[in-house]
Amino acid sequence: MSAGARGRPERRRRRPCAARPPYSGPVEHRPVETGTRDRLLRAAADLIAASPGETVPLRAICDAAGVRLPTLYHFFGSKEGLLDAVVEHGFEQYLSAKRAQESSGDPIQDIRDGWDAHVEFGIANPGFYALMYGQVTPGRRPSAQDGPTAALLGLTREADRRGRLTVSPERAAAHVLAANVGVTLRQIITARPDPGLSADMREATLAAITGGHAEHAPGGPGVGDAAAALLALPDDNDVLGAPETVLLKKWLAELARRG
Repeated sequence: MSAGARGRPERRRRRPCAARPPYSGPVEHRPVETGTRDRLLRAAADLIAASPGETVPLRAICDAAGVRLPTLYHFFGSKEGLLDAVVEHGFEQYLSAKRAQESSGDPIQDIRDGWDAHVEFGIANPGFYALMYGQVTPGRRPSAQDGPTAALLGLTREADRRGRLTVSPERAAAHVLAANVGVTLRQIITARPDPGLSADMREATLAAITGGHAEHAPGGPGVGDAAAALLALPDDNDVLGAPETVLLKKWLAELARRG
């Protein structure tokens, strides 16, 4: 090695860099965004449920969710957009409760059961219910109402198919929904559940759409009618033998005596 070569520092050879993966665009953080949106929605729902009928400030919702006001506008655009999302959330809760109900196999009885579930949900969730059915804008119906309305219309169409209606299925569904919402809102406004009023309205509405031929609710007058028919059976009949008929009448008389 020459003297000049010995005077220069030795150069280190670089290793070749590993190939970089192709650029696939910005990394999305949807789970974080979804979590923030859900927090805002839950905060709004909780505050509305806690103060039914009262205006909930947007800043209170943001404070409860731990975000700033621009974040709320980013996800919902406006206060109306947020309220629409809360309404959808309320209807989803309502539909979940209805889906959990098993069909009785009788469309009229299913309408009756649905009426009671509707009233029960409204009384238990007055804040949600007031937004769902109490905030009226002429000519506009929240799209979230489509699911419950379609379910009710399915029942009235089945009842019509079985020859149980005296009005069209659409008219019958409108009767039931209008009466059901009205009786529920009245109980929310008075802050006093009135199951007797609800039952009277329900049976009157069913009678109106069936021509008065709706079956009695379980535990209602139908039980007494059946007992009267059995007591009117002659002892010697083609349905039961004489000893069985006498024994049955004795049981019914004893039950009536005990009240």
